[in-house]
Order: sequence, then C-alpha cells, then structure tokens
Amino acid sequence: MNKIGLIIKREYLTRVRKRSFLIMTFLGPILMAAIYIIPIMLALHSSNEHMRIAVVDESHWFEDRFTDNKEHTFIIMPGQPIDSVKELVKNGMFDMALYVPPTQLNIPSNAVIYSLKQVPMEVETYVSGVMQKEIENQKLMASGVDPAVVNAVKTDVNLQIMRMDENGNEKETFTKVQFALGIFLAMLVYMFIIFFGGQVMQGVAEEKTNRIIEVIVSSVKPFQLMMGKIIGVSLVALTQFVLWILLTVVLYVGFSAAIGLSNPGMLSSGTVMTQEITTNDIMSNESVQQILQIAQSIDFGTIIFCFIIFFVLGYLLYATLYAAIGSLVDNNTDSQQFALPVTVPLMIAIISSFYIVNNPDSSLSVWLSMIPFTSPISMMVRIPFGVPIWQIVLSVVLLADTFVFMTWFAAKIYRTGILMYGKKLSYKEIFKWLKYK
Repeated sequence: MNKIGLIIKREYLTRVRKRSFLIMTFLGPILMAAIYIIPIMLALHSSNEHMRIAVVDESHWFEDRFTDNKEHTFIIMPGQPIDSVKELVKNGMFDMALYVPPTQLNIPSNAVIYSLKQVPMEVETYVSGVMQKEIENQKLMASGVDPAVVNAVKTDVNLQIMRMDENGNEKETFTKVQFALGIFLAMLVYMFIIFFGGQVMQGVAEEKTNRIIEVIVSSVKPFQLMMGKIIGVSLVALTQFVLWILLTVVLYVGFSAAIGLSNPGMLSSGTVMTQEITTNDIMSNESVQQILQIAQSIDFGTIIFCFIIFFVLGYLLYATLYAAIGSLVDNNTDSQQFALPVTVPLMIAIISSFYIVNNPDSSLSVWLSMIPFTSPISMMVRIPFGVPIWQIVLSVVLLADTFVFMTWFAAKIYRTGILMYGKKLSYKEIFKWLKYK
C-alpha cells in the first residue's frame, strides 16, 4: 500500500503541476461563467442603443400601429418617396427605413426594411408581428367577427405534472428542467470519463515508449503501478472538478456585485434591472416563486450523491480498461484501434440519453441504467426524474462488481503488455494472456 501511495502522489503532483492543468482549471470556469455573463453584457450593451426607424406606409394600414419603446422609435413619413428616405438612412438620419408598398389587392402582404447594418432580430420579429396582427384583425372584421372577441377567448393553459408514489403522495415535477438536467449530467460524466480515462492510457503508453516502465516495475508490481495511476488521475479529476465549481461561483458572485445586480439574471425587455429589491419584493415576485418551486421539486441531495458514486465507479471501470490499452500499444495510432471498442458503450449511452429523457421508466431505459458499461451515463439521465432506491442500489452493486472483475482482467493484460515492444498484437493473442496465472 505504501508503494501504491507513492505512485498516487507522483501521478497527482506531476499532473496538477502541468501548465495544461492550470490552463484548463481556469479556462473551464471562465467558459461556464460566460454562459451567464455574456447575455447580461449583451443586454447592457443593447440597452444603450436606440434605433430610429422611418416608416413609409403607402398602404396606410400600419401608420399608427407601431409603438415606441426604449429600443426603437418609429417616425412616420407620410407622402415621402422611399428613395428619398433611403438617402436619409445613408446619411445617418435614420438607422433603417420600413417600406410598405401599395397593394393592388385589399390586403397588403409585403414590406421591406432598408438598413446599412444588420437588422436586429428583435426589430424584424416586432415589425412582422404587428403587421400580421393587424392583417388578421382586418380579415376578422371583414368576415363580421370582432377581433376583441377572438382575443378574449384565447386562453393559456397551466398544465401541472404531478407524480404519485405507491403511498399516494403527490409531488409536482417540471419535465423541461428534468430533461435539461439529465442531459447535462450525462454529458458531464461522459466528458470526464473520456478525458481523464484517456490521460491514463496516454500516461502508460508514454512511459512504455520511453522505457521508464522497465525501471518502475523493478520496484513495484504491475498491479500496484496500474492502481496507483488510476487513483492518482481520479484525484486530479476530482480536484479540477471541485476547483471548477468554486471558481465559477466566485466569478458569478463577483460579476454580479461588480454591476450591482441584487438579483442576477433578472432581465426585463432586454434591460438589466439594477435597482435594490427587498426581501418581500423578491418573495412576492411570481417568477422567483416559480424558480423556488422548481428548485424544491428537485432532490439535489440524491442527485449529487448519485453523481459522485456513478462518476467515481464509472471512471474507475473505464480507467482500468484504458490502462490496459495503454500497456498494449507503442503509439497513438494503435491506441485508437484498441480504444474504439471501449468507447462504443459510452457512445451508445449518450445517443440513448435523448430517448431516456422522454421515456425514463421504459424497459430499455431501465436496462441501460443497469448494464455497468452504460449505467454511469444512463442512470444519471434518469435520476432527475426519480428512480426507485432498489434500482439505484442494484446498479451500483453491478457497477462495483464489474469494476472488480475488470481490474483483474486488465491487470493480467497490463503485467504482460507493459514489457512488450515492437510487436503487432491481435485480440486473439491478448485473450491467450488471460489463461496464464
């Protein structure tokens, strides 16, 4: 155990001191925080831009239908030819010109926006929406139907999803949130297994190529070396993961404080709300109440606990296989040949994730979450939707038992493969090694 500890220490310190580790440790949180920061910065930037839009409506249907707001002002140009208004746009008097040509039919159906710059999607959506609404109202009136009556009958349906357990207890669930959370957790597990499992394979292959492995195995057993590498890299992965969370939170809170957001993420009409909000105001806010309700519907304790268990066991399972592959090859080209069968179950699990989030309780979903080679990903997709305890326990037991078996399997390959050089190996020859004690 002392020798395994020394190998773990060596692997851990060697990797955390690398420049690539430091770069990714700081780059990861920056990218994750950017998902929150960039939309706010764009909103702040857009709130300072006010567009003047000239309107030439030769159909006279929409002259009084466009309303001004903080982002744009509409200036009606009655009787002005569109060519002269376009010249005003070129000279910078207006940001853009909206032209509705005269129609030979009763209803206008075409319009053109002239601009020197790219027209914001918001403006395009607003203008087309106003015109579409007015045309629909005119058609209704022509048919003898009051548009106010049609608007009055429009109703938004608030559909709640209540999940019942065997005891009759009810709990509201939010499918879209569970969908996003399940896919995110699956991708996170997949990314870490592939990235850090690949590091184990590359580390073994590099030491074998440089003949360092011959010196190391003269002092430690191949099994001790393999386990030391696997555990050492797993600690590197956990360290980086924890640092990502901490640094992301620091960036999130720091940016919120820097721009004076008392309630980060609250945007209204593209403008960031920076005024102070009292506790009573927050609690009475309908959107915040819904967010709190969604947060309470998610069992974060179970999700975090299961994520740690399935991530660690899933990584250990695949890391043993990657270590065995690293001991077989002398270059990266050969490693891809042997690594492909190992990555296939992970790819199947990721592809199946989009089926599982729509059918988390189906037979296929349950089986994928039980098979050890797909369960680290498939089970994490199902966890946000609620999984019976017995299924979680059974999946963990099967995964742990498979890891123990694959450790024995990989160790037999590892102890022979690390000392073989310059020989093309086949699967048939590898299976012969398993017969030897």
